Amino acid sequence: MAETILVTGAAGYVGSHTVAVLLERGFDVVAFDNLTSGHRAAVPEGALLIEGDLAEPQEVAHIFEEFTFDAVLHFAANSLVGESMTDPLAYLGDNVANCANLLRCVIANGIGKFVLSSTANLFGAAGDDPIDEDAPIAPGSPYGESKYLIERTLAWLERTHGLRSAALRYFNAAGAAPGGARGEDHRPETHLIPIVLQVALGQRAQVEIFGDDYPTPDGTCVRDYIHVLDLAEAHILALGALDHGSRRYNLGNGNGHSVRQVIETARKVTGAEIPARIGPRRPGDPPVLVASAEKIRAELDWRPRYDSLETIIETAWAWHQGHPNGYED
Repeated sequence: MAETILVTGAAGYVGSHTVAVLLERGFDVVAFDNLTSGHRAAVPEGALLIEGDLAEPQEVAHIFEEFTFDAVLHFAANSLVGESMTDPLAYLGDNVANCANLLRCVIANGIGKFVLSSTANLFGAAGDDPIDEDAPIAPGSPYGESKYLIERTLAWLERTHGLRSAALRYFNAAGAAPGGARGEDHRPETHLIPIVLQVALGQRAQVEIFGDDYPTPDGTCVRDYIHVLDLAEAHILALGALDHGSRRYNLGNGNGHSVRQVIETARKVTGAEIPARIGPRRPGDPPVLVASAEKIRAELDWRPRYDSLETIIETAWAWHQGHPNGYED
C-alpha cells in the first residue's frame, strides 16, 4: 500500500517539483498551500490539492482528521531574505508559529517522520571554503534564524516525542523540470537566473550587478546553484533515511559561480545580448557562499544529475520560453 505524504507549500517552486517526483515514485500526495505565492497550476496532476493556511490551526487540524499521513514534507514559508530584514516578524513570527501549528498536529497524530526544507542561510558569511554541517551557525537574516529555530524545535521534539526529522540546507535553487511542465515563477522575482532570462526575453531592460569590487576572481559575488530536481531527489532520499534516525544535510554542487559567469552562461544558452550594469553593493552580501554536500553524498549516495551551470540554465530557459508569463500562460 502506497505511503501518503503531506506536502506543505506544494504549489511553490521546490515543493511542486518534489511533489512531481513523489508521485513518480508511487507515493500518494496531499498538497497543502494557501496559494499566496504558490500557483495552483504548478501542483502536478495526481496530487490532491487542499487550499488552506498553516496560520489557521483549525484548517491544519482538519486535514489531519481527514487523512492519515505516513510523513510530512514542509516547504511552506516566507522565504525572501531581503524582506526578512525589513519585516523580521513575518519570519521570526509567522514562519516559526505556522510550523508549530503543523508540528502540534504531527505529534498529536503520532506521525514519526518530518522533512524540513531549511536553508544554508543558517551559516551567514562563512568564508571562501564550501560550508559543511560543522560550520558555526550564525544566521545571516531573520529568514535564516526562523529556519534555525524550527530546526531546534525539531531536535527537542525528537528528545521529547521521538519525532525523526531531516533538515536540508541549501542556497540557490534553480532550473526547471525538463519538458516544461513546471518551473520558477516568483512575484516579485528576486533570483538571479530567472531575472537574467527575463532580460533575454525582453521583459527587463538589463541585469543589475550589485557590486563588482568583491575579493573574488571577477569582482562579483560567487554563489552555489543547485537544480530543483536534484533538491527534490535529496528530500526523498532524506525521507527514506529517517527509518535510521534524524539527520541534517547541507546541499550544493560544491562549485561556486559568479554573477558575471551566470550572465555569460545565459548569453551562451539564449543567444541574447543580456545587457548588464554595475550597481552599488547590497548590504550584507557575502563575497562567496558555497555549500558542501559531502555528507549526503557519503551517507545517502546523493548525486546531482544536473550539476553544470549550463544545464541548469538550459532547463530554466526552456521553461521561460514556453511560459513567458509564468503560470499565467
